[in-house]
This record gives sequence, C-alpha cells and structure tokens, in this order.
Amino acid sequence: MRSSTVASALPIAVSACGNSTTPAPAACTVTNYTALASAVANCTNIVLQDLYAPANSSIDLTDLKNGSTVTFAGTTSFGDTPDHDFLPIQIGGSGLTIQGAEGHVLEGNGAAYWDGQGSNGGGSKPNWFIKLAGVSDTVVKGLNIKNWPVHGIQITSNSSNVTIDGLNMDNSAGFEPNDLSDGEAAAHNSDGFGVSSSDSITIKNTNVVNQDDCVAVTSGTNVVVDNVYCDGGHGLSIGSIGGKSDNTVDGVIFSNSVLVNSSNGARIKTNSNTTGLVTNITYKNITMSNITDYGLDVQQDYLNGGPTGEPTNGVIISNITFIDVTGTVADDDAYNYYILCGDGSCSNFTYENVLITGGNQSCNYPSTGCPS
Repeated sequence: MRSSTVASALPIAVSACGNSTTPAPAACTVTNYTALASAVANCTNIVLQDLYAPANSSIDLTDLKNGSTVTFAGTTSFGDTPDHDFLPIQIGGSGLTIQGAEGHVLEGNGAAYWDGQGSNGGGSKPNWFIKLAGVSDTVVKGLNIKNWPVHGIQITSNSSNVTIDGLNMDNSAGFEPNDLSDGEAAAHNSDGFGVSSSDSITIKNTNVVNQDDCVAVTSGTNVVVDNVYCDGGHGLSIGSIGGKSDNTVDGVIFSNSVLVNSSNGARIKTNSNTTGLVTNITYKNITMSNITDYGLDVQQDYLNGGPTGEPTNGVIISNITFIDVTGTVADDDAYNYYILCGDGSCSNFTYENVLITGGNQSCNYPSTGCPS
C-alpha cells in the first residue's frame, strides 16, 4: 500500500532538518505573501511560515542574496493558477540553503488540476512545481512535498554544484481516479526530478511516489543519483534525448536505489529521427520489483505518443554499464530486458551481475543478445 503521508512511512529515512536549522530574525519570518519580496531583497536568513501564495502569485526566490538560507515551516500552499508557464516556486542564486523545518509540508494543490492528462492535454496546469535555474553551489534538503500538479522539481539553465538531499515527494493521492480522468490515475506526467543543461548535480537519500519518471536526465554532465526510493513511476531514466536545444548526456551514475510498482526500472530513451549523445552512464546496485513493462530498457524509437518499433541511429549511445542490477518484473507480459538500438548507434555496453526475472526479453544489441 502506498504511503499517504510525506514525512513518515516511506522506506528511506530522511531528516526534516529541524535540528540543523538556525531560526531567522523575526523580521525575516514571512507569514503573509505581501512581505515575501522585501524579505528576499533584504534578508539572508528567511523563514516562510505557513505561507499561502494567492492565485497567479509565485514564491519567487530568484533574487536571493548569495549565501541565503530559506526555511519552509508549517504548511506552504497555493491558490489555483491554471497556467502552463506558471511556476509555484522558483529559485535562483549561489551558495543557497533551501530546507524544511520539522513537520512542514509543501502542498502543491495538484487536486485542483489533475485530469488524467498531465502536460499532454486537458486543462491548463503549472508544468513544473519547483524550478532551479542557473543555481550554483546550493543545497536543497529535507523538503516534504505533496500533490504537485504535473512535473515536480526541475534543475536547469546551467545550474552547477547542486545537492538535493533527503526529500520526501509524495504524489500518492494522484493514483486515484477523479471525475475528469476517465477511470485512470488523476495525476499524470508527474516526474519527480528533471535535470537538463546542468553540471555536477547530486540527488540522494530521497523518496519519490509518483506517476512518471522518478528521475529523468535529459541533458547535462556529472549527475549522481544515489539512495533513491521510487514507487509507482516510470523509473530512473536518461531521456528522452533528441530534438531539443541540448541533446548531450555525459557522466551519470544511478546507484544504491530501489524501484517498486513502476512501469520501468533502468531506462534510456532517445527520440525517433533526432540526433544527440548519451555516454558514460552507470546503473549500479539497483533493485526492482513489480515492474510492469521493462526492467532494463534501452529504446531508440521513442515518441511521447508511443514507441514506433522502428529504431533510428541519430543519437549515439556508448559506454553504458550495468552492475548489480537485479529484480523482477510483474508477469510474463513484461520484459526483463528490452534493447532496441538503431543501426550502429550503440556501443560498449557492460553487464556485471545483472539478473532480472519473471518476463520476456528482446535485445538487438549486442549481437550476443540479452544479459544472461
């Protein structure tokens, strides 16, 4: 049974940072949205206490002073803003600490938007809940996040040296259908993390319960994802790659992580008839169970509307390592391994102690076939 609370009952124990926070001066404790801009402009230690952001009002932290600390305390909540481009929380700056006080929650108001279609259609809804853009030398830790509308946390725009540590992200309420979702899960496209065009990003010690990629790296370099527990989503993913302004992923390590009740486990997906590069990717000590589609998946025929079955070779995939990747798929309709590479576009795949059982397998690369 999936957890219905954020701060407890999830497999990875994470700190709410209550013992490590330093109380801000009273003048920098924000309890009313109208005081937020002044606190950002004038303070370096800010507490957002039970803050409600009205409709069309972002918690805008893009102009924080270098070295600032922001602590979310109590319940942070949002008015309805049915706008694809609206960002409920946006963060920018250098040397920042963004953290949660004990017992806090960021309530994303997803139920106001969920219609089973996510970003693929239906009503307008904020596409990302939290965006870190151009952020450097920053730590985000101990946040409890619930019910984000579509995608969760985006790290992008040349962000560097960012550590995400000890987050609990719980979108479990979105598995229930609602009046708009035609019997399907109400939440859709609810990725936990999206990393793009950034360098030296670490995501660790984190729980994600959601309905899409647990973590998706679509471009960037030197990304580490360690000790992450993923429930209900689409796996630990590279991609989709191709057809964007930045189509290179170089140097990603997924390690010491668990995936359960997910459609995919370890996945690399590239878009059909596009170009790009995916290289130096490692999946190490990954365990999975009850995977419904693909345990280990490399596909070069990806389209959001569904795979074509005809791989293309414009995206090069090289130096891919799977070490101690084990587990089970849900039944024999699923695939333990599914590798569909374009002609000559995959090279240097390494498997060490890889064993996924319970389903079918199909691999057109390497010539020796699937791992055995």
